[in-house]
Amino acid sequence: MKPSVPAAQQACREEIVRVGASLFLRGYAHSTAGNISLRLDDSQGGGFLITPTDACLGQLDPAALAWVAADGQQLAGERASKTLALHRRIYDSAPHARCVLHTHSTHLVALSLQGVWTAQDILPPVTPYQVMKVGHVPHVAYRAPGDAAVADEVAGLIARAERPLHAVMLERLGPVVWHQSPAQAMALLEELEETARLWLLCSPRPAPLSDARLDELRQRFNTLW
Repeated sequence: MKPSVPAAQQACREEIVRVGASLFLRGYAHSTAGNISLRLDDSQGGGFLITPTDACLGQLDPAALAWVAADGQQLAGERASKTLALHRRIYDSAPHARCVLHTHSTHLVALSLQGVWTAQDILPPVTPYQVMKVGHVPHVAYRAPGDAAVADEVAGLIARAERPLHAVMLERLGPVVWHQSPAQAMALLEELEETARLWLLCSPRPAPLSDARLDELRQRFNTLW
């Protein structure tokens, strides 16, 4: 018998719907591409909520969101997104993460098709807010959507990172970002997509921030770079 959904989950469900609609209406997500999850505390039932497979982020139903236990067992809702394994591994590997977002954002996908800066950093450090808010974003080579090997690779990248990671870029599929709240995760995604857009628009490409300027940002803002 499946457990009843705690009333304390409702605000979390509504927040996922709000974030999904915002991303969709502003063009960060389209069609049925992308997924969102939110870690739950014990008062909310534990585990996490995740959008259903093939759901449109712009038309989410709070009651249909999948409620999944920490071990991956689905407790309620429609069938969880095919990226369930990836979300679970991020939560296991990054204890600070409360929200994970994955979209097929246009400029970031275009960047991965054109060719990223390096495998360790899809973009050079070109703006201060990219350095302050986003940090390093490794590139993950293409695998079919939902491939469990991607989850293993991302968990390894998080474990090996010298500074905390908050994002990776899946080749041909789009960014995956995580943070302490849905608002922070969405802001990070917006900053990353905007930096990719600026990079693709510039010809010739802008020079990265110098080591001295990066060090200044580290000293003043304790940046992720």
